[in-house]
Amino acid sequence: MTSYIVTDPGSGEELRSFPVDTDAEIDSKLDAGHDGYKSWARTTIEERAALLRRLAQLHEDRQDTLAEIAQREMGKSREDALGEIGVCVSIYRYYADNAAAFLADETIDVFSGPGTAIVQRRPIGILLGIMPWNFPYYQVARFAGPNLALGN
Repeated sequence: MTSYIVTDPGSGEELRSFPVDTDAEIDSKLDAGHDGYKSWARTTIEERAALLRRLAQLHEDRQDTLAEIAQREMGKSREDALGEIGVCVSIYRYYADNAAAFLADETIDVFSGPGTAIVQRRPIGILLGIMPWNFPYYQVARFAGPNLALGN
């Protein structure tokens, strides 16, 4: 395979073609992602929440355009596409609104004797998600929302 082709399922029209990346191009993108992670991981929870709120707002503001893309590239009905985008808005807002509580240190009892331990949730770096593509906006939101909040 030399390229990925986006085809309108209704007309069969080729809409766009994307070349397959070489190993070197993939390595370069992974390096860039890691550099971005190092910076993003140092942001505050409030800054991350603000970005998630902005993502939600952008999805709302551009829902018609996003729905048209899903209709053209996937054959989704407008109603289904708008519903999916609405779910994404909710996901981004949910993680924005709850990030501080979700990421707060948690004290737990230890089972091997007296004392407690602290559970800390910290970013670990860039992530790769391999998932079905029936709901493309949702697949990104459910993976990106919590990880952006965490600092990945």
